[in-house]
Amino acid sequence: MAESMRGLHRSHRCAELTKANVAETVTVMGWVQKTRNTGGLIFADLRDRSGLLQITFNEEKLGAEGFEKAYRLRSEFVIAVTGTVVEREGGVNHKLVTGEIEVVASEIRILSEAETPPFPIEENSRTKDEVRLKYRYLDLRRPDIQRNLIMRSKVAAIVRQFLVEEGFLEIETPVLCKSTPEGARDYLVPSRVHPGNFYALPQSPQIFKQLLMCSGYDRYFQIAKCFRDEDLRADRQPEFTQIDMELSFVDVDDVIDVNDRLLAKVFKEVLDVEVPLPIPRMTWREAMERFGSDKPDTRFGMELVNVTDVVKDCEFVVFKGAVENGGSVRGLNAKGQGGMPRKKIDALVDFAKDYGAKGLAYVALQEDGSVKSSFAKFMKEEEMSALIQAMDGEPGDLLLFAADRDKVVFSVLGALRCELAKRMELIDENQFNFLWVTEFPMFEYSEEQGRYLAMHHPFTMPMEEDLHLLDTDEPWQARAKAYDIVLNGTELGGGSVRISMNDVQEKMFKALGFTKEEAYERFGFLLNAFKYGVPPHAGLAFGFDRMIMLMTHSESIRDVIAFPKVKDASDLMSEAPNVVDQKQLDELFIQTVKVEKDMDFE
Repeated sequence: MAESMRGLHRSHRCAELTKANVAETVTVMGWVQKTRNTGGLIFADLRDRSGLLQITFNEEKLGAEGFEKAYRLRSEFVIAVTGTVVEREGGVNHKLVTGEIEVVASEIRILSEAETPPFPIEENSRTKDEVRLKYRYLDLRRPDIQRNLIMRSKVAAIVRQFLVEEGFLEIETPVLCKSTPEGARDYLVPSRVHPGNFYALPQSPQIFKQLLMCSGYDRYFQIAKCFRDEDLRADRQPEFTQIDMELSFVDVDDVIDVNDRLLAKVFKEVLDVEVPLPIPRMTWREAMERFGSDKPDTRFGMELVNVTDVVKDCEFVVFKGAVENGGSVRGLNAKGQGGMPRKKIDALVDFAKDYGAKGLAYVALQEDGSVKSSFAKFMKEEEMSALIQAMDGEPGDLLLFAADRDKVVFSVLGALRCELAKRMELIDENQFNFLWVTEFPMFEYSEEQGRYLAMHHPFTMPMEEDLHLLDTDEPWQARAKAYDIVLNGTELGGGSVRISMNDVQEKMFKALGFTKEEAYERFGFLLNAFKYGVPPHAGLAFGFDRMIMLMTHSESIRDVIAFPKVKDASDLMSEAPNVVDQKQLDELFIQTVKVEKDMDFE
């Protein structure tokens, strides 16, 4: 039967106790991890968020009634213990921070009994994700998950402190907003008092933070909850958190400088990792040419090589066709992999096909100097020699080639490069390589919509030397004053200098296919604000969840969010989303349409 903790006050968390506390009387509280009964003595590992502490119960100290309580203890019982800190008699447990001491109990209270949990509360659980997330309140007791969330809290506190000291003001922006569908799908909220009208949950505080710059607040930040109705993956959730900021009277270098120093402070104070400053920069074009990705992992080499000019006159139809159609031929040199079995090479071909390749050409350079190739018979000897030389090929190397439109070639080889690095164990998982990628294209073509879209968003400023391109028939050639911060091949954050000149903004909307009326219908309150004096301004947002995922070396973003969703955006614990009362629907003037349960929305 559960007891009250009246009169008891916790003096320490479990892992706060050290040898310095020996002979002190303390009161600790927490969950029983496990017990061991040796007959005359009962040992229990007590767990709270700080760690584990061994408690020793004996009848002489506790009395018969107290010892009976200790005898009844089971895993996950919640207890309070008062006792004396002593040095361990049975030897030091080097696996525990508190391994040199234990508490000999003089009083025990069972504050709550517990049923046997559906899975062990332990680090690195092998329990299926579906079970863990259904019982998330138990999963959150695991020490590794608790460490992740404690680190998350610490990072948030450091970020706040740093930005406040840099002159930023923390200002909250609305969660119920107007829908401006340009990009990912909005989550919509029906209005009861405005029948047929909807709010949207914010995909970011973008427009509001720009309005704050118009209002003279100069430097704003917010650790903001954002929402996107899109398909999920390991580093994505329908609701996520951004470290969001905006600055007035600045340019690219100013924004990068303050964020260089922010990242250096966070990683030094939390992980004791030195981030060399300034963080290197690379243009988008260079990143694509060298790594096939605008978020390159620079912890290893194996860069792409453009061999288009080398093979443009050969008779291999795959290479020849790609060049004639305006594409390119590029390759990777997997050093030392020339002896890879054909079965594994075929698996790489299948991998490449998942990223849009029609196939993958290869040359395996054998240690004895011979050559195995999927296309050698279509190449003259001198052409093959020139290709191997261009790839810096040596005996024992495996050369892999993609030939197609640049977009496909970059996608294929960029992904293949990272896959090979994993298989070849080229990546130092304890290394943190930051990189700024700059000068992104202003526009990207959407095959789905059949038109050009803003790569960043419609308020991004073009590079000054490319402004004239907005007046031409090819505005998509313009580069943007946009920048992403990349960590170990993952986009950690991104931002841009914003358009603060009306004529440039109008040209931008025109290039995107908006009429003036459509632009004002969607963004009128921002455009009207610009009429009353707008400072040059720029900003950036970090993916806070992604940052913590990388800092903790977690495999999934779910392991750094207290109550995450699964792939179909549902919460297995609370069973959200779910049906609501018809009365609520009637009040909102909503009628639902029945759909088949097995419909696939992915």
